[in-house]
Amino acid sequence: MDVQNLYYSARNLHKSKVNYNSLIRQAVNGRTLIRAICYCIKTKEEHEDSFLKALEKIGFEVKAKDLQVFYGGAKKGDWDVGIAMDMIELAPKIDVAVLISGDGDYVPLVQHLGRGYGCKVEVLAFGKSASSMLKEAADVFIDLEKDAKNFLIRGGKK
Repeated sequence: MDVQNLYYSARNLHKSKVNYNSLIRQAVNGRTLIRAICYCIKTKEEHEDSFLKALEKIGFEVKAKDLQVFYGGAKKGDWDVGIAMDMIELAPKIDVAVLISGDGDYVPLVQHLGRGYGCKVEVLAFGKSASSMLKEAADVFIDLEKDAKNFLIRGGKK
């Protein structure tokens, strides 16, 4: 799960926070969970540590790295390569890979998991902010907008 992608989509589209409990249940969808990994960028925000601990309690393995701040103030933080590498490493062990992100940068990854490993790839994201090419590349696209009441916490504390 690409935490930043989901966080900003929920905040910008719905002025809400994500209900991660509901999200992991939807992603697993009655199957056997092998691993649930969430990828976060540390920004030194207040409550960040408690948020990451809450994700672990739900069942996510948390991978976090610091936001890079460059000379001149430019900032960068993404996990695109890390997410791709982990999914490729897991692909020979699984039948279905679930990507929770709407980032179009993952289109080649989704295509490779299908062609190279025969994995079915499901993508969960907010449809309004998800890449149309990613939606097309996925075997299944689950639009979190369609059941937003279950995936969002308005003004939330969870």
